[in-house]
Amino acid sequence: MLQDKTIGNRIFDIINYTLLILIALVCVLPFVYVLAVSFTSPAEVARGGLILWPKEWSLASYRYIFSTDTLFRSMLVSIYITVVGTFINLLFTSLMAYPLAKATLRGRQFILLAVLFTMLFGGGMIPTYFVVKAMGLTNSLWSLMIPNAISAFNLIVLKNFFQQIPDGLEDSARIDGCTDVGVLFRIVLPLSMPAMATFGLFYAVGHWNQFFSAILYINDSRLYPIQVLLRQIVILAQGSIGDTSIDNIEIQPLTIRMAVIVFATVPILLVYPFLQKHFAKGVMLGSVKG
Repeated sequence: MLQDKTIGNRIFDIINYTLLILIALVCVLPFVYVLAVSFTSPAEVARGGLILWPKEWSLASYRYIFSTDTLFRSMLVSIYITVVGTFINLLFTSLMAYPLAKATLRGRQFILLAVLFTMLFGGGMIPTYFVVKAMGLTNSLWSLMIPNAISAFNLIVLKNFFQQIPDGLEDSARIDGCTDVGVLFRIVLPLSMPAMATFGLFYAVGHWNQFFSAILYINDSRLYPIQVLLRQIVILAQGSIGDTSIDNIEIQPLTIRMAVIVFATVPILLVYPFLQKHFAKGVMLGSVKG
């Protein structure tokens, strides 16, 4: 029979819930502020103060940022980098992790040590730039996807996932005539969808948020991803999007920046709920019974 909570337990629960609510507010309030300012009229923003709910609603900032194709072009570039780059990441990572999961692979320990070495030591920014330039990838979107095609940490974790799959499943597939590639794509990857979804989200967020590599390797402003455009507007405080100056219209530059931040943040937030359910699932869930 369950006993009623003591006074000490109730006090602990109250303090615990209070702290969690405060932490949640600290995380949510900045985004609420950004969202509220983006929908606030320029006159109210000019008066200053903390705005968490607009008194005078206005869509002038969104009409302005949608009046030029610069923002849409950068958004399409980011979507292309995220989708294609994530596919390349998952493909290359799984193709390398699967053979490393087999103890019979010759040179397996040497390859794993080489992978671990890259986690501790790196060539640096300048040597990496020279490598990208020598490969002819500069001023190309491939420079944002190929150099970081495989994450060493994700590779090792995915290798451990693959090692948990019973050898009997793979042996049954080989008896049915599957090759190693067939076993990977027909048996191993379907059983590893929770892990693939998790790593896919990590890779996608990394591609969506990257701007430093684009600044290094991309010279054509038409190939800038959304984060580089956001950097120009927010960090560098440039009062223009494309060829249109903010100073020539009656709009507060602050509302423009907030509207661009919202426009650049919402798409990746919409992806998370579809993959979040896979985080807590085991890699072998439902694959083996008894």
